[in-house]
Amino acid sequence: MRILVADDDRFSRMVLTRTLRSWGYVVEEAEDGVAAAAALSRHDGPQLGIVDWMMPGLDGPEVCRRVRETNAEPYRYLMLLTSKNRREDLVQGLNSGADEYLSKPFDPLELQARLRIGRRLLELQTQLIDARDALHRQATRDGLTGLLNRTAIIDALEEELARNARRQTGLGVLVVDLDHFKSINDTHGHLAGDGVLRESARRMADVVRSYDRIGRYGGEEFLVVLPDCSRESMLEVGERVRAAVGGAPVFTEGVDVPVTASIGAAWLEGSGASDALVRRADDALYVAKRTGRDRVVTAGDTSTSTLRAAG
Repeated sequence: MRILVADDDRFSRMVLTRTLRSWGYVVEEAEDGVAAAAALSRHDGPQLGIVDWMMPGLDGPEVCRRVRETNAEPYRYLMLLTSKNRREDLVQGLNSGADEYLSKPFDPLELQARLRIGRRLLELQTQLIDARDALHRQATRDGLTGLLNRTAIIDALEEELARNARRQTGLGVLVVDLDHFKSINDTHGHLAGDGVLRESARRMADVVRSYDRIGRYGGEEFLVVLPDCSRESMLEVGERVRAAVGGAPVFTEGVDVPVTASIGAAWLEGSGASDALVRRADDALYVAKRTGRDRVVTAGDTSTSTLRAAG
């Protein structure tokens, strides 16, 4: 565990730092309140802070207030170190956001006991965050492919539509369908079909842009949301997805399974409804299927037309 020791008195800081390091802690030091607040507010900052009450720049209680105002995760366990011993001082320190109040000069046995309390609380908080994140992943991710599930990808589309209505930077969607997927299941079995879905999802996720969203829309169909893009860049991403899926057979359940994908694309410059945009892409997908598969087809402004096809 990393601990911040913040004290403007060099000797006091040195004694406390040496003690903590002898107990196996990694120690970071700060000479004033401004540096202490900055260190504790970093995402990768120390998990626990021992902060002297009287410091230049910001005093200990103000450091605690600044850290708590960010309401950031992970939680920082804060201990105020001071020679003040009046009840009203104790109340003031705790009200500022401190978790503990340690008298100065510190007693090593008391400090060890209070550090154990802090560690237990931080460990409990880590467990709670992990459990929360696991539940969130379970609620938003497709269990087979690890991509966003249908509800989550539609929510992502709604978010990007609202942003696009404000910024007018262009929004594209791709509806990707694996060709002849039923025959893959019928010929090689459902376990092989699951392997094809997992590998196809991985290939698609590898070639979309870092800020694009991709989810399993249903069965062997996927939805890709492309914010901040032109019609041309939407088609470029669509071509990368098509080439990635069909670039090589998928080896699963001991066999090589050839896979291709048909893609319908629709682009929007201003505001619009999610169901209408997806419907346009779905109509374009139907044309891609009807005209030979393994191709990208885009929906025009008023009608559906093939702009790009493989081979």
